[in-house]
Parts: sequence; structure tokens; C-alpha cells
Amino acid sequence: MTAYTIWESTFPVDRRQEGAQVTRVIWQDMRDHDGYLGHEIVEDLDQPGHLFVVGRWDSREAADAALSYRSSPNVRRVEALVATPRRRTVGRAIDTGRRHHAAIRRAAP
Repeated sequence: MTAYTIWESTFPVDRRQEGAQVTRVIWQDMRDHDGYLGHEIVEDLDQPGHLFVVGRWDSREAADAALSYRSSPNVRRVEALVATPRRRTVGRAIDTGRRHHAAIRRAAP
């Protein structure tokens, strides 16, 4: 089962660009971890510097094993830049909302 990690980071506006760059480097490095499938980095349009990284892993175990990266200089740097501690959530997809999936039929009233 694919596991999703959602990392939330908030950088002050004056550290926004550096925070985003270090976040990109961290996720480039994730490609070397077993079970890594991909990721997306999303910036909050209403709060610049507020980032979400949605990582895809082939299992919860693979996602958790990647936590060994926590001691890297890149993670230490990003943690020094954030305004509040980063947050990690692990989940699974229950609906992708993709167009090519069969439409869900609504029950008749």
C-alpha cells in the first residue's frame, strides 16, 4: 500500500527562498531511499513561506526508514530556518479524484 508523508514547514518571509531551496535539496536526496516513489512541494498561496511536501512511498516502513535522514546537515539547516517546528503526517489515499476513475454512483433518493 502506498504511504504518503505530508511535511509542513513555515518559513518567515525573509527566509522563504532559502527554506524552499533547502527543502528541494532534501527531497532530491529522498530519491536515494528505498521505497521512494515521488513527491510534490506545494506553497500556500495565502501565506508565502508555508510549504507542504507530499511524499509518496511504497510502504509505511519505507517512509519511516527515510527518517534516518534527520541527522543530515540539510535537515539541521531547514530546522534552523523554520518559524515553527516542522510537522509530519503519514497517511494513505482513500480517493484520488482522478478523471479516469469510474464515476461514483449516487444512491437514488
